[in-house]
Amino acid sequence: MELLLIVAALAVVVYFVSRSQKSTTRHAAGNLDDAKADARQAIERLGGQIYNLTGTDDASRQALADASERYTAAGSQIDQAQSPVQARLAKQTALEGLYYIRAARTAMGMDPGPEIPTLDGQKSAGAVTEDRQVEFEGRQVAASPSPSARTPNYYPGGRVAGRPVPAGWYSEPWWKPALVAGAWGVGSMLLFSSLFAGMAGVPYDAQAFENGAADGSDGASGDDFGGGDDIGGDGFGGGDDFGGGDGAGFDGGDGFGFDGFDF
Repeated sequence: MELLLIVAALAVVVYFVSRSQKSTTRHAAGNLDDAKADARQAIERLGGQIYNLTGTDDASRQALADASERYTAAGSQIDQAQSPVQARLAKQTALEGLYYIRAARTAMGMDPGPEIPTLDGQKSAGAVTEDRQVEFEGRQVAASPSPSARTPNYYPGGRVAGRPVPAGWYSEPWWKPALVAGAWGVGSMLLFSSLFAGMAGVPYDAQAFENGAADGSDGASGDDFGGGDDIGGDGFGGGDDFGGGDGAGFDGGDGFGFDGFDF
């Protein structure tokens, strides 16, 4: 009798453990499906905007080219997504593309359209609030809150290789070398300081930029996703924003990733 009771008890335990595991699997699958559906809505919205717009000047054409690149990247990400986190990263890429769409519409004098959800790391990076032009390594580097022939390169704001790049329009994409290499050059702190020192809306000083830490009220990574430097965690790059550690684009580390932006 005791043996029968033990066997019965073990059978009950096995039954409930098995049911719990199946429930967890179904729940995870449901979360992934929901996250993918949410991401695809943003991706489809971005695709529709890209196909319906044609740039009329350098600023709008460049912004649309960047939006198109993000669209391609987001499609690759969502096709490979195997977790809700990875699906959310695909949505973030699509949302970044939508910011480029808004920038292109603004450059062409059009209504920018509806507001877009905030990107990870965007608030803490700040934004350009005044025109600046500095000489750096023998060339003129300009920043502006508005598009112009002098500043046709837009960035929606965020963190690149662990450091902030404020939202705004620039004479050149000065952040891209760090995006490609995964690390900033030795002169980056000087350029950041020259462009943004004392500028309202940029909550960083040069030393904070060098350390990758915010000097403002909302923190360098308080609104970042992945627990570290912007989009990271167990998704792309492992911790340092877009670009990972040793190459261009995203690198998921677990076989989930893609190469390239538009460089």
